[in-house]
Amino acid sequence: MATTFPTRTLRIPGDGLELHVEVSGEGPPVILLHGFPESGHSWRHQVPALAAAGYAAWVPNLRGYPPSGVSTQQSAYHMRRLVADLAAVAAATGAPRVTVVGHDWGGVIAWAFAGTYPALLDKLVILNAPHMQLYREKVWRTSQWLRSLYAGFFQLPVLPEQALAAGDYAVVRRMFRTGPARKGSFSEQDIDAYVRLLAQPGALKAALDYYRENFRSDGLAMAASARTKAPTLVIWGEQDPALGVFLLEGLERFAPRLTVHRIPGAAHWVQNEAPDEVNRVLLDFLATA
Repeated sequence: MATTFPTRTLRIPGDGLELHVEVSGEGPPVILLHGFPESGHSWRHQVPALAAAGYAAWVPNLRGYPPSGVSTQQSAYHMRRLVADLAAVAAATGAPRVTVVGHDWGGVIAWAFAGTYPALLDKLVILNAPHMQLYREKVWRTSQWLRSLYAGFFQLPVLPEQALAAGDYAVVRRMFRTGPARKGSFSEQDIDAYVRLLAQPGALKAALDYYRENFRSDGLAMAASARTKAPTLVIWGEQDPALGVFLLEGLERFAPRLTVHRIPGAAHWVQNEAPDEVNRVLLDFLATA
């Protein structure tokens, strides 16, 4: 029988917005950062495994994702503020250093945090999120420019919100139903939970403003300059349609203590598509790195 661990819900002041954070388990803190367009629910398979192994899983909803605070100002989603939020969560753990695990946008934030707050970082884990310097170097020399067309579309005002929300968020629902290489990785209840979040006032615009603000400002440059000496694990679903596996080439330039684990049968949503494998690799890394 699976052990159930009590969850504490915290409100942590970030950089001008409050963050909703759920904490499960006791032990060294592991902060798990979700991506677009998800929430802390993205880590539902990892939290019990971490708690059972003697870690405290700290799971925030990123700013703009209710019940965390939402701002109507695009500038509120600059990488500088996202990294400051993570530093606030790290401070709230009471530990001198933390492990940070990030997927998608959460992974980009984790890279930037590693470069900005090296003294606060114990270990770094990235799931299907590029180092932005490698992304910059490869985007126009590979198929990545084609894979990233959606990010260009997201730069437009209003239209992306209308397109994603149309038909009761039909595009978002299709993303979770057909995007994974392993079908059925998301239940209809999971998908409904993500849609309910995005449908809250300002949330969909906020999620898209991550792309608008950081692609147009120096936000991605902040992530591109990141280097870390911390032990780093990258887990990559090789069938990711949005991010090519070639983005792993040269990664040791930025994280010399690097371990890469590829999962051929998974796509972008790797922690949901291959949860048992992700959990095994993650826990082995935390125990031995």
